[in-house]
Amino acid sequence: MDFCINTHNAHYFSSVEEIPEEIWHSLDCIHNVYFHPNYLSALANNHPEIEFSYVVLFDEINKPIAFSTIQIVNFQLESVQNKSELFLEKVKCLVRNLGVILPKKPFKIITCGNTFVSGEHGIFIKQNQNKQAVIKELAKAVLHFVNSNPKLKKEISAYMLKDFVKESLVITNELHECNYYSFNVEPNMIMSIDGEWQNFTDYLADMKTKFRVKAKKAMERSFVLETIDISEENIEDYLSEMTYLYKNVSSKAGFNLGEFNIQSYRELKNNLGENYVIKAYFLKNKLVGFLSAIVNQKTLDAHFVGIDYQYNREYAIYQRMLYDYVDIAIQRKLCHINFGRTASEIKSSVGAVPQDLTIYLRHKNTIPNRFLSLLLSRIEPTPFHQNYPFKVKNFVAQV
Repeated sequence: MDFCINTHNAHYFSSVEEIPEEIWHSLDCIHNVYFHPNYLSALANNHPEIEFSYVVLFDEINKPIAFSTIQIVNFQLESVQNKSELFLEKVKCLVRNLGVILPKKPFKIITCGNTFVSGEHGIFIKQNQNKQAVIKELAKAVLHFVNSNPKLKKEISAYMLKDFVKESLVITNELHECNYYSFNVEPNMIMSIDGEWQNFTDYLADMKTKFRVKAKKAMERSFVLETIDISEENIEDYLSEMTYLYKNVSSKAGFNLGEFNIQSYRELKNNLGENYVIKAYFLKNKLVGFLSAIVNQKTLDAHFVGIDYQYNREYAIYQRMLYDYVDIAIQRKLCHINFGRTASEIKSSVGAVPQDLTIYLRHKNTIPNRFLSLLLSRIEPTPFHQNYPFKVKNFVAQV
């Protein structure tokens, strides 16, 4: 792909390796795993179907002030699920008829954010910056990235910036002035780890009786499962089976921008070491599940899981994984767990609360963009019953 020309305040890079060391040093962002070259290169190297690029914004004295990943993905409208299916089908027909999405042409989205992790893990802005101004400059930089490349200008259908928490909206709502529309997706489920918990037993002791009994039953049902930690030495033995189990889970997701390549685990484990956790679950020597997680500063981010659903109910595989995430966070003396999207109710029974996330999207053409808002206005998070499993002292307000 022909690459675009840098502007006075935006420099573009087609690979992580092209970014000079002094930029990383000046940005001071690599303490966050998601902005570390080792993490970014592992994603790009294992997802050839996605076009990865990177943009760095500079201030008036040519100092780096912001960084963002850029990914170009093919989006399938049919992947959006919604409780108002009849209305949604009508909107889909409308946007197709208006040329918002052509049935035989890939709907290519250029996105700023992390395709494979929910949350603010794709855009970094240095402290003491006018963040509203930086966000608008980033939107302009992405527009230039597309318009300066004839091939991209023809192929790209829409622009997306994702996933912003509620506290950031005072900054990111500036994007409405750039003709973006916003909508909410399934929330992140976030859990705080009590600093007094020294082990899993302490965690159970702080639960209400109903939820403690539920946890103990899940641990009893899953007791027969053998667990091992996946390391750089043994990962090759399990990647094929893990891919199959992951696809069991990913096929049930209601909103996917891209399919994660489990082969990435090899490089992520090599690059991140103990900060990338993979645990496998076996039933009579048969792999029936796995979990993965990233340790990012003081947070444990649940990454992807794989499950053999024919054994899930009887052996409480998924429930066991959720409790193991809690155990890992306690043992590593972390402060939070980000359980990610989906299965919100069961995650709340473990102790997680919802963190709303907002995505901004715009079509490249004005008229289709107006009708795209009709579809976005009907995309709502799936309602669920929020559980509060802890005694009063451990009640955690919504984040």
